[in-house]
Formats: sequence, C-alpha cells, structure tokens
Amino acid sequence: MKYEPGDRFFDEMFTPDGQVRPHYQGVEEYISDLGVAEFERRHRLLDLAFRNQGITFTVYGDSQGTERTFPFDPVPRIIPAGEWSHVEAGLTQRVKALNAFLRDIYGDAQILGDGVMPAELVYTSAHFRREVHGVQVPQGIYTHIVGTDLIRNEQGEYLVLEDNLRSPSGVSYLLANRQAMTRIYPGMFEAQGVRPVQHYATALLEVLQSVSPRDNGTVVVLTPGMYNSAYFEHAYLAQQMGVELVEGRDLFVDAGRVWMRSTGGRKQVDVIYRRIDDDFLDPLAFRRDSSLGVAGLVEVYRQGRVAIANAIGTGVADDKAVYAYVPDMIRYYLNETPLLNNVPTYLGWNADHLEYMLANAGDLVFKAVGEAGGYGMLIGPYATRDEIDAYLVKVRLEPREFIAQPVVGLSRHPTFYPDATKFEGAHIDLRPYVLYGTKDVTIVPGGLTRVALRRGSLVVNSSQGGGSKDTWVLDHDGPATPQGMSQIMHGDGQTTQNQAQSQFQGGFGAVPVGGQSQSQTQSQGQTQSQGQTQAQGQSQSQAQPNFSQARVQASEEAQIEAYGQSQSQGQTQSQAQKRTSGGTLPPPAPESPGQHSYQQELEKDQLDGDEPGQPHDQTKEGER
Repeated sequence: MKYEPGDRFFDEMFTPDGQVRPHYQGVEEYISDLGVAEFERRHRLLDLAFRNQGITFTVYGDSQGTERTFPFDPVPRIIPAGEWSHVEAGLTQRVKALNAFLRDIYGDAQILGDGVMPAELVYTSAHFRREVHGVQVPQGIYTHIVGTDLIRNEQGEYLVLEDNLRSPSGVSYLLANRQAMTRIYPGMFEAQGVRPVQHYATALLEVLQSVSPRDNGTVVVLTPGMYNSAYFEHAYLAQQMGVELVEGRDLFVDAGRVWMRSTGGRKQVDVIYRRIDDDFLDPLAFRRDSSLGVAGLVEVYRQGRVAIANAIGTGVADDKAVYAYVPDMIRYYLNETPLLNNVPTYLGWNADHLEYMLANAGDLVFKAVGEAGGYGMLIGPYATRDEIDAYLVKVRLEPREFIAQPVVGLSRHPTFYPDATKFEGAHIDLRPYVLYGTKDVTIVPGGLTRVALRRGSLVVNSSQGGGSKDTWVLDHDGPATPQGMSQIMHGDGQTTQNQAQSQFQGGFGAVPVGGQSQSQTQSQGQTQSQGQTQAQGQSQSQAQPNFSQARVQASEEAQIEAYGQSQSQGQTQSQAQKRTSGGTLPPPAPESPGQHSYQQELEKDQLDGDEPGQPHDQTKEGER
C-alpha cells in the first residue's frame, strides 16, 4: 500500500518514521495484497450499492441538486482497545455532566447561583426553553442520544470539538457502512477482532422504552418528512427498531394524551423519538406557523404522559458558547477531572476574548454558536482579507453569537482517491454515539468517522464535500492474532466472514432495488456452502495453510462476483423503471410492512414555508 503520511499532522495508520501502527498491520497487508486495481473495482461496487439502496443525504441550496449519495471511503479507521477505553470513559463522564447540567438549569440552577458559569450565557441562548422550566422529565434523563464530535491534534490527543444533544444524526451511515464493508471486503475482517455495532437499534429501542410513562409503551419516530436532509436515517432507524415512522399530521392530542392515527384506529403514543427541532414541535407552544409538529404536545409533556427524546430544551447544552464550560460542569457535578479536553475556545460575549478574536482573526476559526453542518464558519488562514472583514462586521454586531478557536491540524488517514487511483492523506474526525438510559450509558464501539474528501480541507461535513469511513474498535491493541490461533483461542470454527454473511441475509442492503435477483439468491446459498466447507477445514489450517488460504480467497472472490452481479441487475431494473415513468425516481427508502408515514404524499411546497428558514431548512439536523 503506497502512501506518504507526511510529518505535519498525526497519521492514524503510520508512525512518524513510516512504520505501520500495530493495530493497522492486518488491514495494510490485506489492501496491499488486494492491489489497487481490485480495490478500485470494489470501491465502484460500493458506490453502486449505496445508490441502489438509497443511502443519501441532502444539501440545501445547491445548483447541482439536493439529493446526494453519501460518499464513502473503504479504508477503515481503526481504534485499538486501550485507546477506546480512554475515549469511552471520557464520553461517559461528559454525557453524565451534561445531563446533570440540563436537570439543574431547568430546576434550581445551582451552577449559576454558585457562579461556576454566567447566567447570562444560559438565558440568552437561543435554545434555552422557558416553556419547560420546572418540568420533571421521565427518569430525569434529558440526553437520551448524544453525538459528540472528537478530533485528534498534531500530537494525537483526542479533543472534544462539540457536543450534539438535540437530534444528532449519522448513525444510520455508521451501520450502513459496516454492512457494505462486510459484503464487499469480507476478507479484511478476518481475525481482526472487530467489535460489532449492529446492536445499536436494539439498544436505542431499550433506552426509549425505559423512559415510557406506561409499561410496554408505544414508541414512534417523528420526522419532518421525506424532504428533510436526514430522512433516510429516520426511515432506517424506525425500520430497524420495528416502530412507526410518523409525521406531525399522523399524531393528535385528545383527553390529555398523544394519539397516533392508524388503519386499525387510534393508538396511544408514549415515547416520541423526535427528529424535529424544538421550534417546530408544537405550534401552540413555539412557532405558530409550524405544520411539522403536534398541537398540544407540550402540555401533555408537562403532565408527564409522554416522553420526548431528546428532551425539549437540550439545545442549550450544545450551544457552542456553553460548550466552553463543560469541563467546569464535570468538576462541579461529578467532582472529577475531565478525561477529554476541549479545544481552547474564545467567547465573543467576553470583552477580553472579543478583543483578541478581532485582532487575530486571520489565525482563528470562527463559528456561529447556533449553526451546524459546517455552515456559518470562517477559517481565518484560508480566507481573504475581504472575507475576514465582512465576517467581523457580524461578530461586532452580535458578539454573543460567535466563538473562535485556534486552527487544529486534524489527524489524517489514508484515503483512496479514484480520480488519481492512489491513496492520499485526508483529515478526519469521529462522532461516537452515546445512549443514556435508566440503567447505564451505552456507547457503540467506534462511531461515524467523517473524512474531508476535498484535498487539503479541514471541513469534514457532508454538506461541505466530506464523506465517511467504517470505524473499527478492536478487542486488542494489535497486531491481530493469526487466523488459526484466534479460532483456537475463541473455540469458534466460524470465520468472521461467515458471521458477517449471516448477519446480513434478509437485513438492510441484502436485496437490491426491484427485489431479490436470482444471482443473489444463488450467491447466498453458495457462500453459505463455501463457508461451511471452510469452517470444517479450519482445524486443519495449520497443517495445510496454503490450502485453507486458497479456500478463503476463492470464497471471497465468489461472494464479491455474485454481489456485483446482483447490484448491476438492481441498477438496470431501476433505470428501466425511470425510462418507463418518464422521469427521475427519488432514491428508495427502506420499507417494511407497517413502517411508513401516513403523510408521505405531503408536497414539498408545504414544507418550504413562505421564506428561508422555514421548517425543513432550519431542521438540517442531518448535518449536526
């Protein structure tokens, strides 16, 4: 694998002297043995599979169109066990402190009374909701789902870039990435000790049910509709959890409870996993012009008859100015030293900080505190003098709405660029997903690694040209245990490849658009048969290493060939449908009996509103 790591940034795969880090050795050898030509062929197959399965995101206001296939780079980002243990402990500590902070400020606000942080900063936040002050949320949990963005600086230290507590998105891409990788690069996983991530939907459902006001309560996913940037994720998670995907018009309030319209009559709703910002949840409590929410919902919420995840008002804790005080929250509420540091942050509302920000704008990164997705930023070293001057006009007018941070050289990772057919370094970050339930904190091993695919860019957001990688957390620190020894130690004759295959038969992505093709049906039976043969021969692998290796390679090649044929047939069927319909078909969303919105026929102009900033523009939570 040819790659020049350089020496300006921390490189995830290589040490400064060019040696492969122990936990990457197995993957580096696999990619080198595969060769660039075959790696590129499978990369194209990945793109085809993502298009067929409708794995998309939305970019608003782009002349090239809004719907995009989510870019994916198949060189995985790998985190060894020891490193992950530190990250996991730091995230657990952080989410507990943030939840305690929200419970406090919507109650007695002791942290403000004790002068740990200024009250002005909290009460002037656009996301502080006086309407729910004093509300006792179920089980005292505000932050059911948290996505915390981490970066690594030039020394390799993990730093928290920001917290996302309103409706963090991206986990569907994490799961889809892993599914695609185990199908198209199955041999890459052999004996690597990669921890699974497929349990996320089950864990999410358990967390949601744990805060239900009634036993065995009904859970729904509330979406703004199919034109929202993260609609793919809303539909995907509802399908995976086996719950209804609803829009605001599918719900109504009666007799102090929330009900869902269904073909079998109305049904009481107990937990709402909302993917709508606070402003649009209830036109009686917030924006009167919202058609996305449910009139009367907040009153039922106040009475404790419905749980909302995440809780109303959590946005104040992911305000980029409040972020600067999270280390103080950890010391105040937990009496602990923060395990994960923040990026040094200057606050526009502080007169001394503002003076420094204005004087050193060319060396800093400016961010609007209420923006997300890479919007509202100024990267001083890469901006012109005119761009800086124009931006500072806004900072002077509303200093509370801006922060500034020094430029951090995000760590780099080898990434495949098809236009050059070679591997180059690209900057990355990491968004782990934290679930906070009544029993414990659950963190999916890894998270969504976002990669800045525009050469030289430090902005990883998909709306700004970024993509993603599969993120592996290992059960060891590396190097990987040889295959035969790993199986003896674990007492398991099944290979990682066959485990992966069994997980995806009948799962998301297993069937191409238009139904299951004959070639795919054959490939499933073929790979199962080959997998059984391979497993039977594993005990002889040490005595016949070349024979076993050949079987593994043949099995992998057969699987990839069959899968490629099925995806090509799926694309042909989709194109034929488009010609028949005389237009462009929207990308398909995952379907399951009973898992749909009753208002999917809603026209786009009904979501747009009368002016920019109406519902689906302000709800760009797919980019948070």
